Amino acid sequence: MSTISMSAVWVKVSTILCLCYTAEMKGVQWREVGQYITIQCRSSSDQDNLILKTGLNETEIFVLNKDPFKETIGDKIKGRVQTAGTFPNIDILIKNLRENDTGPYWCTYSKTEDVTYQQKIMKDDGSVLLVVTEKRQETPPPSNDPLKKCEEADMNMVLLGIAIAFGVLFIMTLGFVLIIMHKTKSSNKAIKPRRVAAGNDVYEDMRGTLRR
Repeated sequence: MSTISMSAVWVKVSTILCLCYTAEMKGVQWREVGQYITIQCRSSSDQDNLILKTGLNETEIFVLNKDPFKETIGDKIKGRVQTAGTFPNIDILIKNLRENDTGPYWCTYSKTEDVTYQQKIMKDDGSVLLVVTEKRQETPPPSNDPLKKCEEADMNMVLLGIAIAFGVLFIMTLGFVLIIMHKTKSSNKAIKPRRVAAGNDVYEDMRGTLRR
């Protein structure tokens, strides 16, 4: 990630921390795009409803009613939520995180009073600050597949064999050419030049014959 991007992230985080100090967040959770986060909502008292809120404007993105059991999921995280646990202790998993998911998240509960029928809203455990960053480019690790390693080793052996074969063929060809050149040179030395009789010798032979 570039320095400018990191600076922008830190400015955003600092702003959220300053403006959302009342959320009593337990810590910053760093995630990359495509990963997931699990928010653990916990309450020690009997409750009727669980509400997960986010952002500076306290947007309700998830509501779970105890009786009748019903889940209401906001458009921001629709299709990306899974829940587990027994009410009121619920784990809310948000998957396929995006950069715009960055922000504070906290759990609130509500209970309807038996006498006044008014809802009493309270905050409980389960507040985090989520920071989603771009996915880092990583070099893929070397393969541990035995079959792939064997194939690579076989290919290396084939290439090595071809290189050796070409080397041997080149040496044999060079040797053959040197032998032919040596034999040709030796043959040229073995042929002796024939003597041609000079003109004076012919005349002397004819004179000798006439004298007889």
